Amino acid sequence: MTDRPAIEAVDTITLYLNEQHQKDFYEYILSLHPKRIIFNPGAENDELFDLAKANGIEPLEACTLVMLSTGQY
Repeated sequence: MTDRPAIEAVDTITLYLNEQHQKDFYEYILSLHPKRIIFNPGAENDELFDLAKANGIEPLEACTLVMLSTGQY
């Protein structure tokens, strides 16, 4: 993927990519300044988790589908 559009007012990024495939997106994800990043099962990544925290982004290890079905999203 080469197209990385600038998007305003991003609330949540939910990741399903595994840790190896996320590295190419670190800069882009952080540049969007989301309020939170949800790391779904299999997408856990300590490095990006810590980068998110350091940039004032709330990182969560959770399942987006479960959060939606239980009203926690």
